[in-house]
Amino acid sequence: MIHDVELRELQVNADDRGSLTEVWRSDWAFYGGEDEPAMSYVSVTYPGVVRAWHRHVRGQIDHFVVPDGRVKVAVYDDREGSPTRGDLDTYVIGEGNMQLLRVPGDCWHGFEAVGDERATLINFPTELYDYEDPDEERLPYDTDEIPHDWDAPPHR
Repeated sequence: MIHDVELRELQVNADDRGSLTEVWRSDWAFYGGEDEPAMSYVSVTYPGVVRAWHRHVRGQIDHFVVPDGRVKVAVYDDREGSPTRGDLDTYVIGEGNMQLLRVPGDCWHGFEAVGDERATLINFPTELYDYEDPDEERLPYDTDEIPHDWDAPPHR
């Protein structure tokens, strides 16, 4: 696993009425200090759409939860001095696999809605979005700088 990336299993409390899943608690060690969320937002992505690549250079950390649908998140570490520099990891999170994914913002990251349904992603970033000066660097989804092929078929 890439250095500073963390995955937390989320407890789904289900009964005959439906379910309830906690996605943020101030008493989780997962959050706190530099990981305290500054805001949250919801992103809806249509099947097969890729939202990649970007990274944050001013210290933002992202925390992804997918309550509806499924996404494949890819994280690429090109940080100087990182023990996992050059590594790429992917995670499929969402329905059937309720997890919270911590993504160090200075790693390149992106995601794709997988399956036949749209996916809803909630992010709890540690910094407020600055409309005048966004903390983002971007690369095209199909860049040769990152060893990941979003168009590759799933492995069987």
